[in-house]
Amino acid sequence: QVQLVESGGGLVQAGGSLRLACAASGTIFNINTMGWYRQAPGKQRELVAEVTRRASTNYADSVKGRFTISRDNALNTVYLQMNSLKPEDTAVYYCNARNARGDWAYWGQGTQVTVSS
Repeated sequence: QVQLVESGGGLVQAGGSLRLACAASGTIFNINTMGWYRQAPGKQRELVAEVTRRASTNYADSVKGRFTISRDNALNTVYLQMNSLKPEDTAVYYCNARNARGDWAYWGQGTQVTVSS
């Protein structure tokens, strides 16, 4: 079992910054990829950013240049530094972890990010 706990969400004004953190615990040795997804009301959940154990990254086009994903393998924690936030970034952000084969995945409970104009 893998447990994912997110933190760092909140309310900020447009142009501000937030840093999200997701700590994994439990049976974590097989985790390869960790990432962040988000879901806004009325929209599908979408990938924001992800990072592999060897630090290969992938970002949604909408956040490139503004968000940075990083990972501390020793702490089993993934971070999402969000700068230059826009109102359209408002969503519930979910942490995700999966193994290299992709045959299992775990999700956190989500953390709300609200960006005001």
